[in-house]
Parts: sequence; C-alpha cells; structure tokens
Amino acid sequence: METFNHKVNTYIDSWMGPRDPRVRGWLLLDNYIPTFAFTVMYLLIVWMGPKYMKNRQPYSCRALLVPYNLGLTLLSFYMFYEMINVLWWYYFSKLIEFMDTFFFILRKNNHQITFLHVYHHATMLNIWWFVMNWVPCGHSYFGSTFNSFIHVLMYSYYGLSAVPAMRPYLWWKKYITQGQLVQFVLTMFQTSCAVVWPCGFPMGWLYFQITYMITLILLFSNFYIKTYKSHAGSRKSGLSNGSINSHTNGVTSNEKVKYRKPRTD
Repeated sequence: METFNHKVNTYIDSWMGPRDPRVRGWLLLDNYIPTFAFTVMYLLIVWMGPKYMKNRQPYSCRALLVPYNLGLTLLSFYMFYEMINVLWWYYFSKLIEFMDTFFFILRKNNHQITFLHVYHHATMLNIWWFVMNWVPCGHSYFGSTFNSFIHVLMYSYYGLSAVPAMRPYLWWKKYITQGQLVQFVLTMFQTSCAVVWPCGFPMGWLYFQITYMITLILLFSNFYIKTYKSHAGSRKSGLSNGSINSHTNGVTSNEKVKYRKPRTD
C-alpha cells in the first residue's frame, strides 16, 4: 500500500510540480489517497444510503443538528476572522460538511440530495487538497474568506431552524442565496483581474478557478430561479434552503406540513 501511495504522489508531483513546503507534514496533506477515499466513501453513501433507509423510519437528528450547525457556524466565523492562519481548517471543514448529506439520508430527505449539492460537496474537498499543497497563498484566500463569512450566516440559519421556537423569526434564507451568488461572481472577477494583470500566481490555477466559478454560477442560478422566481406566487413560506447545498439541514417544509414519527436514534 505504501508503494502504491508513493507512486500516486510521485505522479501527482510530476504533473503539478513542487509542493509548497510550508504545509509538509500537515494532517491529510502529504498523501492524496485519504482525501480521494473520503470522497469515494461519500459518493457511495449518497448512492447506497437512500436504499438502506427506503423501508425504515427517518431519524429526527434534531439533537445533533443544533450542535453540528453551531459548531460549523463558530468554525466558519473563526476561519473568516483568521483566514491566513487557518487555511488548513477550511480544507478540513469541507470533510466535516459531508455530514450535511448524511443528515438528509438519515432523515429521508432524498429530494434534497441534488446534483448541485453532491457536485459542490464532492469537488470542494478535492480541490482544496490541491490548493493546500500547491497554492496556499495569494488569490486562494479571497474566495475562502468570503465563503467562510457566508457559512457563518448559512449554518447559523440551519442551527436556528432546528429549534421550533425560532422558526417564525428566520427571514434571511433568500439573502444567503443571493450572497453566495455575489461570492461566486466577485471571486471570478477577482481571479480574472489576476489573468489580465499577472501577479505571479500560477495561470493554470486562475483559469481553473474561473471555470469552476462559472459552473457554480450556472448551477446555482438555475436553483435560485426555480426556487424563488418560478414559484414566487405559489410557494408556501417554509424553511427550505437558501444556499449552495440546496437544502436546510434544520427543518424542511415537508416536516412542517406533516410530522413523521422519527425512528429512535
């Protein structure tokens, strides 16, 4: 296994070039196999989880959702406040956020496991493994700092939505969606400026980030239009998602309409 890991890392290094020596020895960064394996496990759970839960009662998970979302809110705020010093935590937070999908599966909210949701979660962890090893500097900070701020708003909303008494006071879900679209556009603009006025940041990374931002803008705009524009006149008020994840892991509109007795955790 060690020989296989060495061959994989040697191939990646020959393709990508020298790594940034400042992150050598950091947890999960020396070897790509664990990050890739976590992603494969995530995709397998996305595929097999709904089948496993098909004939089972959904779990409530409410006792877990409040501390989970509170923890991610605090982590996101910490990363936003101290981004330069905690860029590794931003990478690791993408692994933690796989739990968003697992909560959907346990609660049988399979309709919220959309292509956008899985695409975003599965790609971000892998992208940031490469970012941490080769470009943990410069332009990498802008998008991650902005995203951490958005996640402060997003996960605080999710956590509060899991508390029944707080639901009537939650009003900012649509603005979270808009904020994320603004994030993608500004990140693409900032990256494009580095293409027009080169600053030494690797040009291949800039082109990749622009392409990735375009995919998120297209997918997320489609979600926004379907969620807030197409059904503006008929949508009932609820606590469905206003985020890139196309969900709320606090409570869904289906749960408000009809309570399903949860299976004992």
